[in-house]
Amino acid sequence: MADAASEDLAQLLARLRPRLHRYCARMAGSALDGEDIVQEALAKAAVHYDPAAVERPEAWMFRVAHNATMDFLRRRTLERGLFVEADDTDSAPAEPAVDPVAAAEATGAALTTFMHLPAAQRSAVILADVLDHALQEIADLLDTTVPAVKAALHRGRTRLRELGRQAVTAAPPALSAEERALARLYAQRFNARDFDGLRALLAEDVRLQLAGRLNLEGKDEVSVYFGNYARLHGLEAVPSVIEGASGLWIREAGAAEPAYAIVLEWRDGQLAVIRDYRYARYVSDLLR
Repeated sequence: MADAASEDLAQLLARLRPRLHRYCARMAGSALDGEDIVQEALAKAAVHYDPAAVERPEAWMFRVAHNATMDFLRRRTLERGLFVEADDTDSAPAEPAVDPVAAAEATGAALTTFMHLPAAQRSAVILADVLDHALQEIADLLDTTVPAVKAALHRGRTRLRELGRQAVTAAPPALSAEERALARLYAQRFNARDFDGLRALLAEDVRLQLAGRLNLEGKDEVSVYFGNYARLHGLEAVPSVIEGASGLWIREAGAAEPAYAIVLEWRDGQLAVIRDYRYARYVSDLLR
């Protein structure tokens, strides 16, 4: 049986996971990358969390997620550092933490739009206008000052508003004809409940990421995954392009909108990676 501390941490992470994803996805410009960052942050939290030393667990968890996000961005060589503009605190006007118009603009902005903001501005806007953090909370989380947060928030809001007027859009990458055909084949076999046919598509070293639940590797382990779907009824797979990748939207009987997404990665005509968001539907909310 898990001890009380680990149970408390598990409850905290389950409660915070959708909010952490809203932050990480906008920082990374991708709902899929955002979920990968959240998983990395949760893994780090499980190792380093000490209830005796952490006075504010929620703020601590956001700091872990923020650091994981910055590590991801550095690995992607897109960003370097936070709050490095020396004149921020002197030249930018004071910015209120609560601005309903700015909040609506930030919440409605496409994920990729945020990538046009420097990391400092992006963090401030997301934390203030999407997640409703107070200025002091943001300063504590980012290890900076309230004036620096106000400056970054002002500049970020201004830039986001400009981008909104410019209607920044990015055309998704085109899938190859083979990837489109394979996604259609997966959907056909899924809808026909031909799970043995789906197992036949698996590469020997296939990886499954059932977000929020488990990760499996190897054809033998991942094959069990289809047995779980065999016990479910009323689901329909619709092939689609999801953030430029081969994927499926899964519809549930009677529902007007797709319930969640599955993203597929193919290699030499076989399934190399399955990323299923059945238990992390907050990811799919940002993919629509």
